[in-house]
Amino acid sequence: MNNEINPCDKTFTIGKWMPSDQKTLTEWLLRIMNKAENNDTPLLPAVQNFKDFIESDPKAYMFFNQMFDQVGRDKKLSPGGLPQVRDYHHMLSMINVIMTHAPDFDETGLVGCPFNALFDWSMATRGGWAGFINEKVNLHLKAILNEWGKFLRSADSAYVLSDDPKKGWFGKDALHAMPTFVEDFQCDPQLPHYGFHSWDDFFTRTLREGARPVAEPDNDAIIINACESAPYRVATDVQLRDKFWIKAQPYALQFMMDNDPLVSQFEGGTIYQAYLSALSYHRWHSPVSGRVVKTRMIEGTYYSESLYAGIDAAGPDRSQSYIAEIATRGLIFIEADNPDIGLMCVMAIGMAEVSTCEITAFEGQYVKKGDQLGMFHFGGSTHCLFFGPQVNIEFDLHGQVPGHHSHNIPVNAQIAKVGLRNR
Repeated sequence: MNNEINPCDKTFTIGKWMPSDQKTLTEWLLRIMNKAENNDTPLLPAVQNFKDFIESDPKAYMFFNQMFDQVGRDKKLSPGGLPQVRDYHHMLSMINVIMTHAPDFDETGLVGCPFNALFDWSMATRGGWAGFINEKVNLHLKAILNEWGKFLRSADSAYVLSDDPKKGWFGKDALHAMPTFVEDFQCDPQLPHYGFHSWDDFFTRTLREGARPVAEPDNDAIIINACESAPYRVATDVQLRDKFWIKAQPYALQFMMDNDPLVSQFEGGTIYQAYLSALSYHRWHSPVSGRVVKTRMIEGTYYSESLYAGIDAAGPDRSQSYIAEIATRGLIFIEADNPDIGLMCVMAIGMAEVSTCEITAFEGQYVKKGDQLGMFHFGGSTHCLFFGPQVNIEFDLHGQVPGHHSHNIPVNAQIAKVGLRNR
C-alpha cells in the first residue's frame, strides 16, 4: 500500500469542503490547537462520553492509540503538511473547541469538515481504519455530530453570517464567490444575516421560484439532476456483491442498499454518482415523476476511508464509491411513471461531518419531477441514482468527464435521457 503524498500538493480537495490553499488550513488548525491548549473548561458531555468509552473499551483504546502511534510521533507535520494531532487526548480537546464554532467563509475553501482536519493522517493508518469502521465508535461520533448540529441550528451559530469582507458569509469575498445568491435563494438583504436565523438555516436555504427550472417537466424520458452536484462516476452492469474496499472501489448493490428486498431489481443495472459543493444548494429533488415506494435510513460510518486511497487530506473524497457501501445514508425508492424506467432509487450518502440526511418524502407520496425529497444538514455530500438493467439510459453530463475535477450541474437540469426499455 502506498500512502505517499506530495506535501506541496495544494489542490487536494474537491467541492471546496477543505481549502485548496494549504496555508489557510494550517493557520486554522494552529488556531484551534491554540484554543484547545488554553481552554480549561470541562469536556462537553458527548465528548466526555467518547473519552470514557475510549478508556473503557479495549478495542477502542487500542485503535485510538495505534492511529496516532502509526502516524509517527517524531514527525511534527502530516504528509499533507499540517500540524499533527498528538494523541487522542489532544484530539478530544480540539473536538471540544470545534463544537462551539461554525465554519467561516474563506475564498480558498472553508474548513467545512474540521474533524477531517484533525484526522488528516490518522484516519488513513491501519489503526485509524479499524477504529473508524467500528460500530461503537460511530455511535459516539454520531452523538458528537448531533450535538454540534444543535449548535449549528442555534442562533449562536449565526455570527459567521456577517458582512466581514473576508470571513463573513455575506461579506465581499463570499458574495463574489456566490454572485447570484440573492437572485437564486429566498432571503432578504435588508434583514440581519439576510433573514437567516442560524448556520443550518443558511445552509438548508430554499430556492426562489423559477431559480432552477425543471428540464422538460412533462417529458418522462428526461431525467433531471437530483442535487446541485458534479458528476463523479457512472457504472454499468453493477453486481450484487463486489470487493468495494479495493483500489478500484467497485459498487456492491447488496451492501449499498443494506440487503433491502428490492435490491435484486437493480442487479446488472446502472449507477450514477455525483458530489455536492460547499457553496451550493443542499436539498434533494426527485429526478423522475412517480410514486415513492419506500424510504429507509441506514446507520453507518462517518470517517472510514479506503486504505487503498492513500493519504487523503480531504478524506474521504477519494473514497466516495467505497463509503457508498458503509456510510450513513438514506434510500428513496420511486416507481417512475415512465414504464421504460420502472423502479429507481435515490441514495443520499453522509460524508464525514456532512452526515445528517433528512428524508422529507414519504411512502405512498406521488412526486413530480423536481419535487423535494429531502436535504443534507450542514452541507452536502455525495449521492447515487440507481437504475435497473432494463433501463436504456444515455447520460448528458454537460460536456464533462466524471471525476474529481468536474463541475456542478444545476439541480433540476437534464442529466440523462431514457430510450425504449431493454429486453
